[in-house]
Amino acid sequence: MDANRRVFLGAAALGVGGMMADQARALEHDHGDPGQGGFGRDVQQLPSGAQVAYHDPKDVGAMPDFRFSLDGSVPKITSGGWAKEATVHQFPISKGIAGVHMFLDPGASRELHWHAIAAEWAYVIDGRCQTVVLDPSGASEINNYEPGDLWFFPRGHGHSIQTIGDKPCHFILSFDNGAFSEHGTFSITDWIDVTPKDMLAQNFGLPKEAFDAFPKGETYIQAGPAIPLSQALDAPWPKDSTHKFRLLKDPRAVREFEGGTFRLATVDEWPVSKSMSGGVMTIRPGRMRKLHWNVNANEWHFYLKGKGQVPLFGSGGRGKVADFSPGDVAYIPMGFGHAIKNVGDGDLEIVQTWDNGKFEEIDLDAWIKASPNYLVANNFAGVPSETIAKLKQS
Repeated sequence: MDANRRVFLGAAALGVGGMMADQARALEHDHGDPGQGGFGRDVQQLPSGAQVAYHDPKDVGAMPDFRFSLDGSVPKITSGGWAKEATVHQFPISKGIAGVHMFLDPGASRELHWHAIAAEWAYVIDGRCQTVVLDPSGASEINNYEPGDLWFFPRGHGHSIQTIGDKPCHFILSFDNGAFSEHGTFSITDWIDVTPKDMLAQNFGLPKEAFDAFPKGETYIQAGPAIPLSQALDAPWPKDSTHKFRLLKDPRAVREFEGGTFRLATVDEWPVSKSMSGGVMTIRPGRMRKLHWNVNANEWHFYLKGKGQVPLFGSGGRGKVADFSPGDVAYIPMGFGHAIKNVGDGDLEIVQTWDNGKFEEIDLDAWIKASPNYLVANNFAGVPSETIAKLKQS
């Protein structure tokens, strides 16, 4: 055999060995060499690779933690009550929504204040309270609330919260900005404390000395005498943009689903709530809110009672499952697939909010049912046809 033939056969052998090594690498990681497949209009089919795609976690980032114990966090305590918060600072995944659990003693008030970077949505858990809100036109509304009621204050609107009756009142607050801190609001006592007294005197027509008696620093939640219900008269807004919604009593909020009940207020039922939707979901033992994703908003949960489990799908081979108990919050980023299952013995009750006035979601089983049989069978290659048929009937 001449030298040239030996060189050719050796190169061919190396070529076959190289091809086999390339195929083995492709089967392991589904990655080829740079430029394989062509450029622009000049493209071509590549040899078959891995049967199931390989995901390198470095390509998509780590799956974040999506559970936080709001009620296990440190409360801010004042003379009239307390507040606990979950913002992006304590709960890094929660970029779109922040949450607060606030408790007001009988007679206490959350002082006059406003939020510069977020709107406020609230669900009253127990007790009674009264809010006063002022909008940029100068119009004001006073509303009384009981358990199951909601309020919504657009960003920048001045408002306050006063307990009425002889019971404490506590509620969940949700804000459409994860960076918002309830402890950094624009409060009236704080503003007066840091403003020169000669300017205060000119503004209010009082002598400067009158402001010596005002609080030093921010009151935040102030103790006070209990307000009898008979004296707490409200003055509702006589138009559709009212800041109050009777979530548990308004038939427009009812959205039943298999396995539980859902009460939801969106901008369609409640015109003032332009940047947030929210409600309460109750799931019976052993049942679940099926796999779905939210199209246009991040989702935030506060667990009122029961035991829940949420599997979160984050694309790129990423998935995480977390268990939830009363006082916990969950944050589901927009577009992430998830479900909610009741894994306890009693009802699972959850306050939920979304940072969009329009509520949009897609269920996985509805998507599969809407797809042709051959497409579903091809997606799930190797799955028996009878299983595919049952999958589409689920």
